[in-house]
Amino acid sequence: MPSKSFTLKINSSIKPFKKKIEVDSDKSISIRSFLIGSISHDVSKVKNVLESEDVHSTINCLRDLGVKIKKNGTKSYSIYGKGLGSLYAKKNLDLNFGNSGTLARLLIGILSTTPDIELKIKGDRSLNKRSMKNLIELMSEFGAEFLPKKKYKFPLKLISTEMPIGITYIAGVSAQLKSAVILAGLNSFGNTEIIENKKSRDHTEKMLLQNTHAVKIIKNKKKIIKILGKKYLKPVNISVPGDPSSGAFFTALTLLNKNSHLIMKNIGLNPTRIGFYELLKNHGANIKFKNIKKHNEEIYGDIHIKSSKIRPIHASKDYYVKATDEYPILFIIAALTKGTSTFNGIKDLANKESNRIKEMQKILRQVGIKNIASKNKLKIFGKNIISDKHKDVYVPNLGDHRICMSTLILSLITGVNTKINNFETVYTSSPSFLKIIKSLGGKFEIKK
Repeated sequence: MPSKSFTLKINSSIKPFKKKIEVDSDKSISIRSFLIGSISHDVSKVKNVLESEDVHSTINCLRDLGVKIKKNGTKSYSIYGKGLGSLYAKKNLDLNFGNSGTLARLLIGILSTTPDIELKIKGDRSLNKRSMKNLIELMSEFGAEFLPKKKYKFPLKLISTEMPIGITYIAGVSAQLKSAVILAGLNSFGNTEIIENKKSRDHTEKMLLQNTHAVKIIKNKKKIIKILGKKYLKPVNISVPGDPSSGAFFTALTLLNKNSHLIMKNIGLNPTRIGFYELLKNHGANIKFKNIKKHNEEIYGDIHIKSSKIRPIHASKDYYVKATDEYPILFIIAALTKGTSTFNGIKDLANKESNRIKEMQKILRQVGIKNIASKNKLKIFGKNIISDKHKDVYVPNLGDHRICMSTLILSLITGVNTKINNFETVYTSSPSFLKIIKSLGGKFEIKK
């Protein structure tokens, strides 16, 4: 069940800290492990699962589709796989994805090529505002049907295809669309070929790599993923690392807070996910990766962060795909760094849980930070001190966890009075967020 709505109030800055923490588990890997486990054979076992609202939405949807999922203990689950094409829906079932765009796109990928599926699909208020046009067009290529025609936002009706045929897809920056095509291709006749024009998150293909008879990756000038349809899939057996996106907020708090030092343990360091850390390291941040290991094709390790004097940030469009979720907190860092920072290639931020370009502009203006946006670029004229502290910052009900988290960091660094509505949305991705903030010495008040 979604958390009850609450407002967060902050009116004091955080003191220096020296701490060691464990952040919430990776959301992307947690969601994928349940989805892939459900279409694999035998029993998949997943440990250190993120027990957030987006992951609970995933479990609930799969149970509605006939998948047995057993909780073995804290953060530990068994998924009794049904094999490809075996998910089942009662006619006119309402399938609710909650706030999760990842769940929506990936599960629609699976269901589009699963026989005899006819159901209603929807999300929460925030997800229902997001366009699914690209996804719908791709799944229509496999033969799935979405009603009403030419409607691209939830709620919708999904009718799967009885005769799915593999497609060729030129993949762009969206890892979710790429993953949806991979998952749809697994249960299609013939082969599906994905040519990766731009590198994006690769958790889905990594999780499937043990199935070399079904998934082949060819690396020439461009990466090509070949999906050989209708093959047996081996069960998943993984332990989920810490989420680098959740860790970004504590990293920002440490970098911007004088005389502070933080160690984050057991964080996923997949090269497609660490653009935030690489970008900041290139602009003077004292960030080090240590104790690096590899498990199930995924790299993980500890991240050591110390307070740093950061130079104005210049992010080329190439960073976007490796730091998609971290742009709101990058904008906060830029705002509190003296000089002009520029972020290019960011137009897709307009179709996130909110329009993250416009909403972050509003927040920065409330603390006197000048910024200029075009469709694909944001320029921020940063200051290292916010002088006008009598102004209040207000965040309305946006249903956007990343904006809530970013604004809290802004307030803890500057001491500006802040009121953030709808803060419970943070539990979709990071249920331990406030607990960790408190352990670092951050003070806030919850108003229900």
